[in-house]
Amino acid sequence: MSAATAPAERKVTRPRADALRNRERIVTAAREMIVEHGADVPIDDIARRAGVGNATVYRNFPDRDALVREVVCSVMDRTAGAAELALAESGDAFSALEHFVHAAADERIGALCPMVSSTFDQHHPDLEASRERVERLIEEVMGRAKAAGQLRPDVGVGDLMIAVGQLSRPPAGTDCLRGDRFVHRLLQLFLDGLRAPARSALPGEALSIRELRAS
Repeated sequence: MSAATAPAERKVTRPRADALRNRERIVTAAREMIVEHGADVPIDDIARRAGVGNATVYRNFPDRDALVREVVCSVMDRTAGAAELALAESGDAFSALEHFVHAAADERIGALCPMVSSTFDQHHPDLEASRERVERLIEEVMGRAKAAGQLRPDVGVGDLMIAVGQLSRPPAGTDCLRGDRFVHRLLQLFLDGLRAPARSALPGEALSIRELRAS
């Protein structure tokens, strides 16, 4: 085929670096302010913290639901990254689980999880993809610890995620950020209770991912 008849290469439009930085700043600012003030925090305040104008926020996210969904997806993706890192670590399987749990708490999933059911469509494709990825990786981290005989066999992924969500959420009526100083202490107490051999029998049955979603 001659140069004259060769098909033209498809040009792919890529976001400029500054546009990507602005989007990342908006998502980071929104995450921080939603954790501190809830999902109804004004867009003006988010834009101000991100150091951009309102028009830049709406250029990236057409409405509040789109922005909040991106925040939740980004937190789940970062949590999945923590699980991948835990799986990549060599050595003690329970230490990998501990690494994941503390990293997940740092992402403030306890403060963000309620928005998944109250703010937007739970079945949005982006949200489903992020959720399925993190759930699969958590199952793998826990499975490795169970196979090593270090994690008690009567706990499920749902048990773990409910506990992490509750323990990483500040008690009602307390300052959100001030409560951070206690989170990792309480999580370590919880993790010690997950170690095998178990000191007691748990009532009920292990909570699965399916049951967690339905609850």
